[in-house]
Amino acid sequence: MTIDASRPGPAEEDRPGSGLGRVIRSRLHRPRPTERMRILRIGGRALRVSVREGTSDWPPLLLCNGIGASMELLQPFVDALDPRRGVIRFDMPGVGGSPAPAVPYHLLTLPSLLAGLLDQLGHEQADVLGISWGGGLAQQFALSRPDRVRRLVLVATGTGALMVPGNPRVLLRMLTPRRHRDPGYAARIAGELYGGSARTNPVVARDLLHAATRLGPARGYYYQLLSGWGWTSLPRLPRLRPPTLILAGDDDPIIPLVNARIMHRLIRRSKLHVYVGGHLELAADATRLASVVEAFLNADDPATERSQQ
Repeated sequence: MTIDASRPGPAEEDRPGSGLGRVIRSRLHRPRPTERMRILRIGGRALRVSVREGTSDWPPLLLCNGIGASMELLQPFVDALDPRRGVIRFDMPGVGGSPAPAVPYHLLTLPSLLAGLLDQLGHEQADVLGISWGGGLAQQFALSRPDRVRRLVLVATGTGALMVPGNPRVLLRMLTPRRHRDPGYAARIAGELYGGSARTNPVVARDLLHAATRLGPARGYYYQLLSGWGWTSLPRLPRLRPPTLILAGDDDPIIPLVNARIMHRLIRRSKLHVYVGGHLELAADATRLASVVEAFLNADDPATERSQQ
């Protein structure tokens, strides 16, 4: 079942002195490939979905976002991709424009949701990119339904319960959705929480989180947070079949770089690209990282060499 929904507009307030905010809002007005926003009902769940049509002989890129982040957070990255590449984005239940679920869910149950989404959109297979929490979802989907994933991109993510954790003080700040609701608070903690460009310019994080993103009810945030309880991909990573690109920042307080190196060792068909920056650079430095992703997706044999950049 499909229900048409209007695309959210830019933020109402223009914050003076916020360079990135003006860039983000200008992108919202800039002509770009047509995207259709709608509500899809899949297996009893309702998801707000955005589809950018691409060239028919290219598989679409399915994006899986982080905790509490609506699809708008990755708009700078989507805009930086080749316009011929189709892109599918969605809000997790209870986040952004997706209605909150009646009961909690778990990462192990979500591959059927993604498969159902691809089925409704008429795609047998997709390239899948997951960032942060969404990287766990992308791993679980590739492990459970390898036939549906052509290539896998894991950004600023880890292996769940069995991983090298970030600083406890940093992780404690993620236990509430406050940074998504309070722009001032987001700016104050940005450097400590996200690292990278947010250390020297904390309005980067504030504008990415508040220029166009939407947060649903608090229940949706906590359900998403709890969905990874006890989940880990670590012992199953050698079984990952799709060629995989691992993108990791050299200054990510949430997901220390060592986790990417461990994943690279365990995933046989993987490449590791270490970039200068922190947890949000996929959106904050979208042009640079989009070119890395495009090169991987377009390569004839993107991960036969276990190389590190």
